[in-house]
Amino acid sequence: MKITIGKNAPKTTTVVAASNDTTTRLVRRGREEVLEIPLPKPEQRNVRSLRIFARKVIASAKQNKLTHISVPIELFLWKEASLSPEELGELIASNMLMAAFEPSHHKSTPPEAVVEECTIFGNRSAAATGIRRGVVIGEAVNECRILSNTPGGDMTPKKLAQAAKDALRGTQAKVKVLGKKELGKLGAGAILGVARGSDEDPQLIVIEYKAGGSKAPVVLVGKGVTFDTGGLNLKPESSMYEMHMDMAGGASVIHAIAAAAKLKLKVNAVGIIPAVENMPSGSAYHPGDILKSLSGKTIEILNTDAEGRVILADGITYAKRYKPRLLVTVATLTGAVLVALGQQASGILTRDPKMEKLFREAGEESGDYVWPLPLWDEYEEMVKGTFGDVANISTMGNSRYGGVISGGMFLWQFAKEIEAPFVHIDMASRMTSAPNEHLAKGAAGAPVRLLLKVLEQAP
Repeated sequence: MKITIGKNAPKTTTVVAASNDTTTRLVRRGREEVLEIPLPKPEQRNVRSLRIFARKVIASAKQNKLTHISVPIELFLWKEASLSPEELGELIASNMLMAAFEPSHHKSTPPEAVVEECTIFGNRSAAATGIRRGVVIGEAVNECRILSNTPGGDMTPKKLAQAAKDALRGTQAKVKVLGKKELGKLGAGAILGVARGSDEDPQLIVIEYKAGGSKAPVVLVGKGVTFDTGGLNLKPESSMYEMHMDMAGGASVIHAIAAAAKLKLKVNAVGIIPAVENMPSGSAYHPGDILKSLSGKTIEILNTDAEGRVILADGITYAKRYKPRLLVTVATLTGAVLVALGQQASGILTRDPKMEKLFREAGEESGDYVWPLPLWDEYEEMVKGTFGDVANISTMGNSRYGGVISGGMFLWQFAKEIEAPFVHIDMASRMTSAPNEHLAKGAAGAPVRLLLKVLEQAP
C-alpha cells in the first residue's frame, strides 16, 4: 500500500469518517462515497486503542473491497492519546501499513481485497515528518514478516544471510558472513554442534551500522534457526508447524537495523545472527553431548530442542569484541512465555532496573509491548551442569518450571562476561499475530519497532 499526504481528499477516493452508529458502513453523501467507522468511547481512547483504530481503518476498507481511500488526520486527533504531531504521524502510517499487509507471496492469484493507496489529508503539516518516518518503520515490520513467513524449505542459513545483505543494500551498514570453516577456526562449537544434523551449513551473520561517532554500539543478537524440528528430541507434530518462524528474532534484528540505516539515525549498532537448521540425522548432536562454546565454557545438552539458547551463547561471546554499551538478545526461545503472557507481549529479562524501565516504556511507545520476568541469583542453580559448565535446560526438578527464566539465565552465564547491561527478549509469544490485532495471520514482525526505539533511546 502506498501512503500519500495531501491537503484535500482526491475526488477518486472513498473518504473515511467517524460514524455516529456502532457499526461500520459504506454510505453515499452527495457525490462522495464515505466509509463510516465508529470511534471508541472517550473512556476507551488511549494510544493503544488508537493503534488498533488506525489498523481498523484499513481492515474495514479491505472488507468493503476499497482500493483507494482518503483519511482526514483529524479522525486521529484524540486528546486522550496526547501525542505530538510527529508521533501521531508515525503511529498512523506504521500501523496502517501493518494492517494492509497480506501474506500472499506464495499464492497463484492475488488477494481480492487490497488497499492500493491511502491519502492522509488535513491541515496538520507537522505530522508529515512522522508519516514519512512511519512509512519506513511499517515497511520494515512488513519485510520482517515476509522473511519470517518464508517456508522452511525455501529458507536456509545461507539464504538468511543473503536476505540480510539484500535488506541492507544501499545503506551505510555493512554485512559480513562467517561460514562453517570460519566458525571452526573461531571455535564456535555451540553453533557448529547444533548445525551438525543438517545438510545446510551454519552461518554467523554480522551487521555493522556506524553513524554515531565514537560511541560504543548497541549490539543485538538474534536467533536464526531457519527450521526447528527439535533435533533428536523431535517435536510432536502439532508443535513443529510454524517452526520456519524460529528465525523471527534474527529477522527482527536485520530489519530493525535496516530501518535505522534508512532513517539515517545517528547511532552505532551491531546485529549478530547465528543461523542454523536444527535437524535429526545420524550426525545430529545428542542429548548428553558436551559442546565447547566460543567462550570456552562447556554446554551440557540435556535436550536438543533447547537449541536457540545454545547458538545464542556463541553470538553473545562474539559480541564481546565490540565492547557494547548495551547487549540485547532477541529470540523465539520458549513456549513457556506463551503460557505466561499469552500473545500480547514479549517477555524481557534483565538485572538492570534502568534497562527494564527503558524497555517497558519503549514498548508502550512503539506498540511492541513487553513484560518483565526475574533474573535473580536464586535461579542460577537451575542451569548449572553436572558434566558440563552450563546445562541447556533446567537441572532442578521439573524442567518445565520457570522455562522462560531458565532460558534467560542460561544466556546470562555468557553475557555476564561482558561489561554492559544485558536484556533478553523472549518474543516467542509475539512470533505470530494475535486474533484481536487487525493484522493478517502469520508473522507479527515483532519486535522491530521496539528495537528501533531502543537504538534511539539507549543511554
